[in-house]
Amino acid sequence: MPTKGSDIYGVIGDPIEHSLSPQMHNAAFKKLGLNCIYLPFRVTRRNLESAMIGMRALNIRGFNVILPHKTAIIKFLDELDEAAQEVGAVNTILNDEGRLIGYNTDGSGAAMALEEQDVDPSDKRIILIGAGGAARAIAFTLARGARSIFVLNRTQHRALKLAKDIERRIGKKILTRSLTRNSLLEALQDADILINATSVGMYPKTKQTVATRKILHSGMVVFDIVYNPVKTLLLSEAEAAGAKAITGVGMLVHQGAEAFKIWTGHSPPVEVMRRAVMKELSGL
Repeated sequence: MPTKGSDIYGVIGDPIEHSLSPQMHNAAFKKLGLNCIYLPFRVTRRNLESAMIGMRALNIRGFNVILPHKTAIIKFLDELDEAAQEVGAVNTILNDEGRLIGYNTDGSGAAMALEEQDVDPSDKRIILIGAGGAARAIAFTLARGARSIFVLNRTQHRALKLAKDIERRIGKKILTRSLTRNSLLEALQDADILINATSVGMYPKTKQTVATRKILHSGMVVFDIVYNPVKTLLLSEAEAAGAKAITGVGMLVHQGAEAFKIWTGHSPPVEVMRRAVMKELSGL
């Protein structure tokens, strides 16, 4: 339980039970000796505005935001940082003396996850599967430096909206197609990096994958933002094809570390946060 004078942080979403953010952030607070606690809060859609009123009233210092609130929460905030404005989604909120500021750290978290695995997306041909909040953040972050980004999504209209938003804001043309086996096969022929930004393969549906070894190829990078299980079927198929496989744990940890820095101003203990996540995942 929080002690007297503790700063309270948390994560809001619905459902909330699967979040590993409490373990990750509480380990970081303990490591740095900060008098803070991080708690999960299940908030339904209809109670979202009330939750923001409560955040101000109770002086909760910061929230992470997960599905389904990353977009809907924007209208209850006072300000957005540049990344959140571009993406149109928020995953981090700072309570600055009653002024609620929204941030998006998903894109930078993904970029850092690639960087720590010695993958430079600059001038690379990238295939991005998905067009939801996480996919949008990744697309906006990587689009500026990539040679090309090809967005494949089950419903093409969402991919088209993402492409139009990126072209309007940063002047980069993005290709889109509906996600089918044929469109993926065609896109993968000369792809350098494949990123799965959907929930396909996430526990408990671990036998699902967006691509198999038959259509992946050696020398490419396959990055799956799903972190439970750590090694998804997609990543196993990638390794079997001779591709470099990158798990979703890095993105989870780095987006959390960026939020930690926004809230506290302290340099986040990234490896402590990673160990807390891996310990929890090993017990699931």
